[in-house]
Amino acid sequence: MEIDGLADRILNGDRRALARAITLVESGRADHRAQATELLAQLAGLERQALRIGLSGTPGVGKSTFIESFGMMLIGLGLRVAVLAVDPSSARSGGSILGDKTRMERLSRERAAFIRPSPSQSHLGGVARRTREAIALCEAAGFDVVLIETVGVGQSETVVSELSDLFLLLLAPAGGDELQGVKRGIMEMADMILVNKADGDLKATATRTCADYAGALRLLRKRPQDPEGFPKAMTVSAVEEHGLEDAWSEIQSLTQWRRDSGHWERNRAVQAQYWFEQEVRSALLSRLSTAPARAEMERLSTEVSHGRISPAAAAEQMLTTLA
Repeated sequence: MEIDGLADRILNGDRRALARAITLVESGRADHRAQATELLAQLAGLERQALRIGLSGTPGVGKSTFIESFGMMLIGLGLRVAVLAVDPSSARSGGSILGDKTRMERLSRERAAFIRPSPSQSHLGGVARRTREAIALCEAAGFDVVLIETVGVGQSETVVSELSDLFLLLLAPAGGDELQGVKRGIMEMADMILVNKADGDLKATATRTCADYAGALRLLRKRPQDPEGFPKAMTVSAVEEHGLEDAWSEIQSLTQWRRDSGHWERNRAVQAQYWFEQEVRSALLSRLSTAPARAEMERLSTEVSHGRISPAAAAEQMLTTLA
């Protein structure tokens, strides 16, 4: 693959080249990883920065519908929008449906939009392993906003907050009382809570749910990266497209405050350190996949199963072999 030509096409906003580049960085082949590293190195150091917005929530809360309505609104404002949708992979077959793009029919037809579904594979935390590199490629392609949609996650799945500048948590009406909102984990990571489906018969319920979570947020310890009034809870309707402009206004307000106060750059620096450490850990784990390592693992596993050596001693021997 001609990396120089691919980099130039990405810089010119070629969506097909961008899709090809993301396929390259997601590949596990050694030659593809070398090409991906070269490509990312060529695109590094650019002054192009997109607003990275992580979006999480339970399955069925309306994440894809919200992203389509929100993305269409942003395009109407003259912005270019990229969507990286992470789809859960089967624990049995390893396959993924990757159907998020079909849920965003209007948005997928827009030239100012780019939608890329990716499998989570075995990576935990609601995102794919190479999502961060895909975000960097979207920024290089000149997109103004990158929306990262996680798989439907629980309270402890917060890796998306290590990828984004802002983390939005989408909730459904009647999803829990105020005590549910005080629970630690994903609630502590959220910059804004959006109670979706605030329309029709659920509108009053959504308003009450929003009030419950707003009260819960006031009980959480104040974070240094938040101005007065944040994090906050709001109601939106992705179907009727109500509340989207207000949510965007609050997002811009929070983003500007963090830029002015220096939290924006500090957060990105901390995130870069986090992903460096994750890459080191992943590289060490990959050494267990080599043929000699697998053979030694099988030998020691047999010894452990027969009671000839303890699991701790076997693990120590294995680590000594890898050193």
